[in-house]
Amino acid sequence: MFYHIKELQYPSKPDRPDPLFAKQLQEVLGGQFGEISVAMQYLFQGFNVRMEGKYKDLLMDVGTEELAHVEMLATMIARLLDNAPVGDLEEACKNPVLGAIIGGMNPQHAIVSGLGAMPADSVGNRWTADYIIASGNLLADFRANLNSESQGRLQVARLYEITSDRGVKDMLSFLIARDTMHQNMWLAAIEELEQKEGVVVPSTFPRELEKQQVAYDFYNFSQGDASAEGRWAYGPSMDGCSEFRYIQNPPAYGDIPILNPAPPYTFDTNFQIPPSIC
Repeated sequence: MFYHIKELQYPSKPDRPDPLFAKQLQEVLGGQFGEISVAMQYLFQGFNVRMEGKYKDLLMDVGTEELAHVEMLATMIARLLDNAPVGDLEEACKNPVLGAIIGGMNPQHAIVSGLGAMPADSVGNRWTADYIIASGNLLADFRANLNSESQGRLQVARLYEITSDRGVKDMLSFLIARDTMHQNMWLAAIEELEQKEGVVVPSTFPRELEKQQVAYDFYNFSQGDASAEGRWAYGPSMDGCSEFRYIQNPPAYGDIPILNPAPPYTFDTNFQIPPSIC
């Protein structure tokens, strides 16, 4: 059960209208790494946890917080669109500054959403559940969550540098700080799970069923051998089960593939079948 509290988690009040920045802000609302994505990702991971306890609570807690961030961004976008001139562009362009703003505005903000936020990114692509991951394997999912928070914080930081609006910067500063916490949170959860399960996902797949001979080889498929300097090329493997091996010239384990001819009804090129020429 969810309960909506009318107050925002943090103020979302810009100093002035800015339709162009409202368009840009849509990215961290409805883009691939936006707040809608992380909210749905964490909540569906939480819904699908098949045991009670701290991991389910963690997902439900942070997923619900992300819904609060969706509301904050939607409010900020609507306020950035308040009093935005959306009329005759030719008339507006008599004022060069106003013309530049109007020229960059997302027309759907005026035509489709009635000067409100949309579940879409900064170029109008609608939000899609294809953006989210909920696999049922917590270690795999938490690593995906860490990536989402990393990309999201990066994008919010870039938006922070784009705007000079003090009210917008203040809200973005709050979101950046929460992303700092969320990255640390997922790192802590990942470390805890790795201590329990190991670092390779899934940990329950029988090791005897994988080709152990190649499980720790690094293949050099580039000119030179700069990759040999990496930690992944030598020493104990990260799971502690073997040693990394650097393979300078990776072998081809298979033969040259030879496929049987396709059947005549496919009309593939086949020199064994004489052509039908008039």
